[in-house]
Amino acid sequence: MGDIAKSVLGGGWALVAGWVLPAALNLAVFFLAVAPSLRRTAAVARVWPSSASQTALLLLCTAVLFGIVLSALQTPLYRILEGYLLWPRGAYSRGCRRQRAGKARIASLIARPEGRTPLQRALLNEQLARYPSDDDQLAPTRLGNAIRRFEEYGHNRFRLDTQVLWNELSVAAPEQARRQVESARTSVDFFVALLYGHAVVAALALLALTSAGAERPLLVATAIVLCALIPLWYRSAVYATDEWAAAVRAMVNLGRKPLADALGLVLPQQLAEERTMWQLVTRMSRRPYRDAADTAFAPYRAAPADQRGPSHPPAPGPAA
Repeated sequence: MGDIAKSVLGGGWALVAGWVLPAALNLAVFFLAVAPSLRRTAAVARVWPSSASQTALLLLCTAVLFGIVLSALQTPLYRILEGYLLWPRGAYSRGCRRQRAGKARIASLIARPEGRTPLQRALLNEQLARYPSDDDQLAPTRLGNAIRRFEEYGHNRFRLDTQVLWNELSVAAPEQARRQVESARTSVDFFVALLYGHAVVAALALLALTSAGAERPLLVATAIVLCALIPLWYRSAVYATDEWAAAVRAMVNLGRKPLADALGLVLPQQLAEERTMWQLVTRMSRRPYRDAADTAFAPYRAAPADQRGPSHPPAPGPAA
């Protein structure tokens, strides 16, 4: 049934599952726990639906609207959680130091495997894998590092900067690889949207305490439960990046050659030469064109068809 829905919705499945669904869940909590305390206010009373069907329609339309808005704002929403946006410089520096110390602690535990089971050692390696390999790339939050680890993968391994060439790579990579990346990211989007929605509904529950006739025990309980769930959704988002990271790695590994072909380049056999080629491509994408680029790319360009060696048909096999 899920595959049928995905095929019907197409590219909209990521929007529905990642943003609209968590918006609907948060709106349901708001309607059930917070809105009854606000119904007596004049502003809410004017727009409050008069029947169950109207309530369901309002919930659906509002969920779709909020889901679209959240999806449009996903970049700043992510950057806040990653530690890049609205973070004071001091908080950013302290967060990076704390994350660096956490990475060093996990690495030291891995270096001393005595007294740990294979499963415990595997879990430690899994935790360490959620950090970027280069300490200079560390972010001040766990989610920031979990995402940064695969953002730096292409550059660290092949000098292919996926942050600069992501659109080109997405077009050239195999379709299955693109679908895997989209599906894996949808899980992280779901928890991020759920987290922000819980924070908003909890704040509205606390504000509703000031209204006349507020159901105080219900509002307080709602705010406490939602605030308690926020760390759980954050941790779930961090864990969900594991599949996202694996999908991005597969996309880089499998999409490099199609990308090189699409750019009219021949992927070198030696890794050192390939790293030099992708470094040139990245640099060319960032800077204005210069005539020196022709000379720099000459060793990596595909030979024109009329300059290639003759293609001989295969020798006929023995007659049957």
